[in-house]
Amino acid sequence: MSDFAQTGTITTLHRLRPRAVEEIEDELHGFAGHNTMALVLPSLFSELEGDALPHIIEELGHATYIDEIVIGLDQADEGQFRHALAFFSGLPQRKHILWHDGPNLGALDAELAAEGLAPTQPGKGRNAWYCFGYLLARDRHDVVALHDCDILTYSRDMPARLFYPVANPGMDFRFCKGFYSRINGDRLSGRVTRLFVAPLIRALKKMLGNLHYLEYLDSFRYPLSGEFSFKLDEMRLLRIPSDWGLEVGVLSEVYRNINLRHVCQVDIADVYDHKHQELSAGDRSRGLSRMSVEIAKSVYRKLATEGVPMSNSFFRTLKATYFRAALDMLEQYRYDAAINGLELDCHAEENTIEMYLESIISAGEQFLTNPLEKPFIPNWQRVFSAMPDFGERIIAAVEKDNAG
Repeated sequence: MSDFAQTGTITTLHRLRPRAVEEIEDELHGFAGHNTMALVLPSLFSELEGDALPHIIEELGHATYIDEIVIGLDQADEGQFRHALAFFSGLPQRKHILWHDGPNLGALDAELAAEGLAPTQPGKGRNAWYCFGYLLARDRHDVVALHDCDILTYSRDMPARLFYPVANPGMDFRFCKGFYSRINGDRLSGRVTRLFVAPLIRALKKMLGNLHYLEYLDSFRYPLSGEFSFKLDEMRLLRIPSDWGLEVGVLSEVYRNINLRHVCQVDIADVYDHKHQELSAGDRSRGLSRMSVEIAKSVYRKLATEGVPMSNSFFRTLKATYFRAALDMLEQYRYDAAINGLELDCHAEENTIEMYLESIISAGEQFLTNPLEKPFIPNWQRVFSAMPDFGERIIAAVEKDNAG
C-alpha cells in the first residue's frame, strides 16, 4: 500500500486501500460502451511452456470487459503456431495471433524493409509495433494496454487497474504507465531501476540542473515497467524503439507528443516478480549489461534533442557523479530492506554498480561514434502514408493465419 503524495510532473494513482477487483471490472464494463478495450501480449513461444503464461490466461478469462486480445508470437515454427492457436483458444474475448515468423507476415515485413520502414532488430519492440499497427488497421478499439507474458505474480487486477485511467471517460488521460514494488521472495529486486536508472537521472540532474525532461523521467516510480495503456490513436505518431531501450524510449516519445496533463502512472500490484535477466558483466551483447548500455544511449539521444552538448569529458564527469549517487542510494536501499526484513547483498550490488559505470562510458562512446543512429521504428502514420493499402493487407494476413 503506497502513500498519497503527488510529486513530479505527472499524476500518480495510488493503491490507497484494498478494493475488490470485481468492483473495478464492473466499472470497466460500463466504460466499454464509450471506450472499447484491447490487450496486446508480446510473447515468445517458450513462454507458452513456462509457469507464468498459463496462469495469466486463466486470470484473463475473467476480464470480459476486454473486447479483444492480440498476441504477438515470436520464435515459433508452424507446429508451434498451431499449438499457440489451441493454447489461447479458451479465452472468451476475441483473439488474434500475429505469427511473426510465418510466411504471410514475413512477406509484409520484407516489403517494409525494401522501403526502409521495417524494424531492424528482433525483440519486444518489433513484436509490439506490429501488434499496434494491426490494431490501428482494424480501427475498432479506443484503448489498448500491453503487458509482458512472464509475470509470475500475475492477477487480473493488474490489467483492470492499468486500463482504468485511460478507459474511464471521466478522466482525461491518454497514456498510463504501471508501477509496483519489485520484491523477489525475501529479496529486494529491480536492479536496473534501483542501481542504474534512478542514480543516472539523479547524476544528470546534478550536472544539468532541473531540466524538464529529467524531472519528467524522475516522476515515474518504475520507468522500466513493461506495462502501459494508451489511447490507440496516439500510436499513429509515437515511434517504438527496437532495442532494449524500449521502455525509456516510449516514455521519451510520450514526452514529445502528449501533454503531460494527459499522462499518469498507476499502482497495479503489491508484489511483482518475473523472469530475471543475467548480469552478463563480461559480455556487452547480453543481459543487464546490454540493457543498461541501450537505456543510457536512449537517454543521451533525448538529451541531445533537448540541446544538451555531450563529449568524452561529459561522460567521464557523468561516470563519477553517477558512482557517488549510486553508492548513496545503495545505502538508502540497505536501510529500506532492513526495516522490511528483506535481504540485500551489498557486495553484489556494488559489483553491479561498477559494471554500470562501464555501461555509462560504453554508451557514451557509441553515441559519439554514431550520433545519427536511428533505433526507432518509423511511426505508423508514415507507413500508412507510404503504403496506403498496408492496413488491409496486414489484416488479411493475420486472418489467413488464424483461419488455420
